[in-house]
Amino acid sequence: MTDTSLPPSATRFAAPLPTLSRTGWARRGGGWTVLALLLAFVLATPIVTIAASFLFPAWEVWAHLLSTVMPTYLTNTLMLMLGVGVGVAVIGVGTAWLVTLCQFPGARLFEILLLLPLAFPAYVVAYAYTGVLDTPGPVQTLLRDVTGWSLGSYWFPHIRSLGGAIAVMVLVLYPYVYLLARAAFLEQSVCVLEAGRSLGQTPFGCFRRLAVPLARPAIAGGVALALMETLNDFGTVQYFAVDTLTAGIYRTWLGMNEPAAATQLAGVLLLFVTGLMALERKGRTGSTRHTSLRYRHLPRFPLTGGKAALAMLACALPCLLGFLVPLAMLIAWSVETAPAMVDRAFWQAAEHSLTLAAIAAMTAVALALTLAYAARLHPTPLVRWAVRAAGLGYAVPGLVIAVGVVIPLAALDTVVDAWFRAVFGVSTGLLLSGTLVALLFAFVIRFLAIALNAMEAALGKVTPQMDFAARSLGRSPGQTLWSVHLPIIRPSLLAAGLLVFVDVMKELPATMILRPFNYDTLAVLVYAMAGDERLADAAPASLAIVAVGLLPVILLARALARSRPGALSGAGE
Repeated sequence: MTDTSLPPSATRFAAPLPTLSRTGWARRGGGWTVLALLLAFVLATPIVTIAASFLFPAWEVWAHLLSTVMPTYLTNTLMLMLGVGVGVAVIGVGTAWLVTLCQFPGARLFEILLLLPLAFPAYVVAYAYTGVLDTPGPVQTLLRDVTGWSLGSYWFPHIRSLGGAIAVMVLVLYPYVYLLARAAFLEQSVCVLEAGRSLGQTPFGCFRRLAVPLARPAIAGGVALALMETLNDFGTVQYFAVDTLTAGIYRTWLGMNEPAAATQLAGVLLLFVTGLMALERKGRTGSTRHTSLRYRHLPRFPLTGGKAALAMLACALPCLLGFLVPLAMLIAWSVETAPAMVDRAFWQAAEHSLTLAAIAAMTAVALALTLAYAARLHPTPLVRWAVRAAGLGYAVPGLVIAVGVVIPLAALDTVVDAWFRAVFGVSTGLLLSGTLVALLFAFVIRFLAIALNAMEAALGKVTPQMDFAARSLGRSPGQTLWSVHLPIIRPSLLAAGLLVFVDVMKELPATMILRPFNYDTLAVLVYAMAGDERLADAAPASLAIVAVGLLPVILLARALARSRPGALSGAGE
């Protein structure tokens, strides 16, 4: 790697250069601070709108909600979070430990396979398993053929239930915990593990007493992410008829035409998210543990016989149930229905999805780059706070963001329309709400944090001496960003854009509320067909969404495998 630092002989002459020009350069870059604050204000407006609804409580609405549906919404939401949280923690942490620090047949392959369920939206897996396990599905049909039982003469688990929703979400969301836990295990010191073995600890003892406590912050972060995605889910709980807060917001807003009540419910859901964020931060507090910086090959505990078989089974089941079974069902359905369903409506929905995803990805990356660069130029508490506020959207369910977007945009449309009527005598109609502007705005708020984290990490790896050199040559901050930083961080730009692109392709709840009339995406098309019990007809569109999501998941798995220091040079794994 090229060393961009100045030679020692030139240090005393070159060192004062950044200081001499800092004031003028910072003054020219002051506009970046103003822009960052303005962007943060705009992007945080929908979330602030929902939070502000508690300042004007609709007591009649609350009385009605508390006496009717609120207890059910709260109970189901809490039970869903509890079940998913326990499930993803057990599967994610256990499989991450096995493939990282145990040696058994297929361990290398499982490193990638265990991440593949991330390519599936939860609602697609829910539809696939309904087709597999419902009464006319292949499992119950085979059971009746083998036993001779008739319908109603036997008990079978009901997939369309709270338990079914928990199972589906665990299968789809455990990779969040697996990903962060595996990264934490890869970063752990060999010295600590060897010390544990020298003190007589078994592999399981090292796992329980050393590896898990050291990885606790990462595990807490993964569980928090999975629970945030659980709160964001709409398609699964709606299809399985599980009355959660998310389903209640949609039903209250569009089904009952009660926007005030929907806003109040969105505020309650926002409290859940705030609590999750606080718990996740508390899990990290005081949990910093320093280990040796000397990295060598991680010791892999060899497993043989029955232990190896159990390890293979533990890793194979999540891959099989979370990816291969739903994929096989979608392929079987698609072979049957694709000739009829890959029609003009399919291609139009695909075009809409790709267009929205591309625009949202480019916009999110551009805004994230602006915010991250402003924080690099002026790392003051105010700018850092603004950047963090702008990135809060990822923790907020899409349905809550949709409600928060509609209210201020509708109010702005009303003001603009009234002014045009008074001045020009014409009506402008809906310029923002009810258009693609509102939908793209919601997408950017929801997924900006993904791009923002990537931009902050990428810019953090660019040495400050690059800025000093550009400053000494009279370059402005904008010119430095364009000619110096962008060529260096281009791979991170592409990666961030790809991640946002895939998430927009899968997003359902915000799209359902904010899309213009007759503007269907692949996700909406799948939801509409599944709602009509046309599961087989929905398979081609579902398969298209999954196919788009596979590439970044595979790239992520390969990057994770090489993430341990020294892995590329053979110094570690």
